[in-house]
Amino acid sequence: MKLQTIRFRGTLLHLAVTMSLVLGCGFLLAQEPPTPPPPPLPPPQARSHERVAIRAGRMFDPKSGELRKQQVILIEGTRIAQVGSVQEVQIPPGTETLDFSNATVLPGLIDGHTHMFASGPELDEQMMKESLQYRELEALVNSQRDLYVGFTTLRDLKTLGGMYGDVDLRTAINGGLVQGPRLQVSGRGFQSTGGFHPKGYSRDIALPSMLETVDSPWEARKAVREQLFNGADWIKFYATNDFTFAPDGTMVIPPQFTFDEIQALVEEAHDRGHKVSCHAFGGKGLHNCLVAGVDTVEHAVQLSDEDIELFKAKGIYLIPTLFHYQIEREHDEKKNGGFSTASVSEPNFRRAVAAGVKIAFGTGVGPFPHGTQIKEFAYMVKFGMTPLQVLRAATIGNAQMMGWESKIGSLEKGKFADIVAVCGDPLADITELERVKFVMKGGQVVRNDLASPAAGCGVK
Repeated sequence: MKLQTIRFRGTLLHLAVTMSLVLGCGFLLAQEPPTPPPPPLPPPQARSHERVAIRAGRMFDPKSGELRKQQVILIEGTRIAQVGSVQEVQIPPGTETLDFSNATVLPGLIDGHTHMFASGPELDEQMMKESLQYRELEALVNSQRDLYVGFTTLRDLKTLGGMYGDVDLRTAINGGLVQGPRLQVSGRGFQSTGGFHPKGYSRDIALPSMLETVDSPWEARKAVREQLFNGADWIKFYATNDFTFAPDGTMVIPPQFTFDEIQALVEEAHDRGHKVSCHAFGGKGLHNCLVAGVDTVEHAVQLSDEDIELFKAKGIYLIPTLFHYQIEREHDEKKNGGFSTASVSEPNFRRAVAAGVKIAFGTGVGPFPHGTQIKEFAYMVKFGMTPLQVLRAATIGNAQMMGWESKIGSLEKGKFADIVAVCGDPLADITELERVKFVMKGGQVVRNDLASPAAGCGVK
């Protein structure tokens, strides 16, 4: 038997696959709409071999930055047993072998900023109209779409009113109940009073919230304890929310928390061995996050020189989510008198890259369709990074950011067999990652377009 994709188990999967056929992304994206989301994963069949070998014409090593030629990756069960040249690694008789001699093999990609529980830009409407059970199924399908295009690991940053559904989805994937990417999750997330709330409703109606609200250092500490107790891996909070544009085009970004509140969130999480993600576009809220010592800052659209120095001094990761702003650029300009988040983001991202700030790969996918975030790679290169820097950010860099460097991020003995393949050379053309042909997670094949001669890579 040929190596085939794994079988989903349980009724939940059947519902998810059926539902995904009718799920839509009912919104229009201004300026360069992304490619349509990939189809739901088909019901696969049981794997036939516990040992698999991959012959790689080229293999990307993120640690050395090299494309190693004519490599063999020997996989036993879920992990890599041996990696080396065709002269060094002998394939045991009877081993199922995948011949990717004309392809480039890479570690599974990692998206460090996703929203599995978001399925379009109308988040208020989604939260108000959809049941938690339906949203859980949407999150499953969204995560599978991300997996299908090569993201074998996601860091998901809050459930947007989905309570601890991300914890349950992580448990179901880890337990083998359903197929999906590796997950680190952040539960409900935090805001202060006056943060994210459904707009356009009477103030006399009690409305649900997308985030847990805390308004003092002690409330913050108690809430962190609660979310960690309920299974969150990360603590995610919003240091800024709304913003406006000044006449000169700079962003006016009020802080949402006081410094004491942010310090309490960070200290409580760190004392319990967990990391902290800060959503901040700029201003005092961003500065407070950096001083308090968060682990990652999401967006960081507007940066001062002092902000950049704090990023570097404290080793904090910046996660830029560039593509999201670019597809909203035209809409933003109409709304804000010719100004846009994209126009502020690009030059500041260039400054951060030039200064040597640690950049992680994250897309913010959810408000735009899951599975289309692959265009983030090209924008990171366009705005100042080299293809090698971007590839490292989306593999070993994100593995380090997540504390999983010993498990994922590179193709080495003992690590999980999370592997993707493309036809060309992504170090020469980063858009090759928009055309992933093969996806394996934990030794199980999710997608193999290279098995078909018509869809293969041809002779290189």
